[in-house]
Amino acid sequence: MDEQQAYREHVFPNIEDWPIYQLSEDRKAFVQEIVQFTLERFLSKPTSELTDIISKTIYLERIRIKEEPWKVDPPNEAQFWRKVGKQLIGYSLDRTETEAAQTNEEILRKIITRYAEEIVGTFRIKTFLFARKFLTLFFTRLLNAATRIYLGRKRKAQERLSNRMLVKGRVEEVRALMKKGIVVVVPTHFSNLDSILIGYAMDTFAGLPSFSYGAGLNLYNTGYTAYFMNRLGAYRVDRRKKNPIYLETLKAMSNLSIQRGVNSLFFPGGTRSRSGALESKLKLGLLGTAVEAQRALFEKGEQKKIFIVPLVLSYHFVLEAPFLIEQHLRAIGKERYIKSKDDFYSLRKILKFAWRFFAESNDITLSFGQPMDVLGNFVDADGNSFDKSERPVQLQEYFFTDGKVVKHLQRESEYTRILADEIAERYHIDNIVLSSHLLAFAAFEVLKKENSRLDLYGILRLPEDEYVFPLETVKEVVYQLREKLFVLKDQEKIQLSDQIYWDLDDLIQHGIKRLGSYHLDSPLRFNKKGELVSDSFKILYFYHNRMDNYGLASAIEWKQVPQAQQRWSEWPEMTAG
Repeated sequence: MDEQQAYREHVFPNIEDWPIYQLSEDRKAFVQEIVQFTLERFLSKPTSELTDIISKTIYLERIRIKEEPWKVDPPNEAQFWRKVGKQLIGYSLDRTETEAAQTNEEILRKIITRYAEEIVGTFRIKTFLFARKFLTLFFTRLLNAATRIYLGRKRKAQERLSNRMLVKGRVEEVRALMKKGIVVVVPTHFSNLDSILIGYAMDTFAGLPSFSYGAGLNLYNTGYTAYFMNRLGAYRVDRRKKNPIYLETLKAMSNLSIQRGVNSLFFPGGTRSRSGALESKLKLGLLGTAVEAQRALFEKGEQKKIFIVPLVLSYHFVLEAPFLIEQHLRAIGKERYIKSKDDFYSLRKILKFAWRFFAESNDITLSFGQPMDVLGNFVDADGNSFDKSERPVQLQEYFFTDGKVVKHLQRESEYTRILADEIAERYHIDNIVLSSHLLAFAAFEVLKKENSRLDLYGILRLPEDEYVFPLETVKEVVYQLREKLFVLKDQEKIQLSDQIYWDLDDLIQHGIKRLGSYHLDSPLRFNKKGELVSDSFKILYFYHNRMDNYGLASAIEWKQVPQAQQRWSEWPEMTAG
């Protein structure tokens, strides 16, 4: 893995050379291109089927406007859908097949144009440069990389921040591939901070140009956020709209922007991980647009390749963890899950949160995984593809029919599934284990073992203030788990942070101190008596889940755990709080 670098020169120093800027300058033509592309997709369908699709879309949109309105919605939203609805009904009687097809095309073009104008963003250089300075201040303050940072000392701030925002993995390969073709970064997704953090880290520490990325339309509800999101290359995604016309328009935007050479970023998991676990099942919609775009480039005679780069984010904390795990447990537990009383909003807890937020240091790790082509074959720094036996692969041939590149959507959908499986596998291989991940997993496994008669929901309902983790037991489990992690690392099935190799006592202290350090309810902490306790088993469970799917629980030899007192006669003193 690469050594951390404080700063890398940009692959393309001139912002006007960035594909996202060039696309923004041609926005009007790009919108029309999306409209025509999407329209042709639908016009290939039978007239009666297309009429049903339009009717369903109008129906769903009118329900959305009534039941789930947002401030960001256009003021004439209801009027638009009422008008196209009347147009469809008005021409529904006594029409010939030709007249029906013409009406469908006219209405469809209006709807797609409205969606495309909403989705496509812009990129303004002045706004970007301001955001770059602002985010240096923001993340430095967030991670406490320096006590005083001034915007005019940007380079020095970046160097300090690089000690907390760690960019690792295949960075140099990604930089090289940026000059060979089009890069699509597919990150894991845990927090609403992810998009901003990734964009900043790739710009500042990887030296990569800005990527096109999706931002939820709800983020545009506030004026300041909307101002910046509208000018930083983000395209708008409205998760309320699930009708086929909107989804096809969104996919057309992704497909065509990639074909135009715009580097893209999207979360194939679709949304933030509610459980805290790494994504194992990915959504195929936007991934499929990369596969289609590759075939389309070959079809046009262009040899430019699209490179897929998994990116794994590793946090000691996820600000939304309490909310996310509540959603997860409610979804899987149903009647077995009883939400506890929420006393989050006490003055003491708010002040405690503010103190931790501004006073404690922390770090975030971004791990760039093995780049691959759109079929999941690994690629080298020159963009050459190789199969699992390290034999060269001629990617274009996979899109051949009778010796020519031919559109074959069913075949491409199968390629997309293969790609999704490869990305999910790389997430687990390129995942960097932090000290906090290891401590959370060990502690919750101890909690489960000591309450083995209870199911998960019974454990989560236990009163936290009556339970003390046995220190010797936790330490023995951490020891055993670390030994298993060393084996997995040697087998190239996982990556380990530097802290995992530390002296065991230092590792444990570091993990407990960092774990969920900004939460009002600490997942793990030492109380005034020096006892290891938890303020929230649910949040501890969230962080525990990060290490799922590695078979770690079965690696614990519980028969050896009572021997912990013999191996360590005394637990080292630790500061309370």
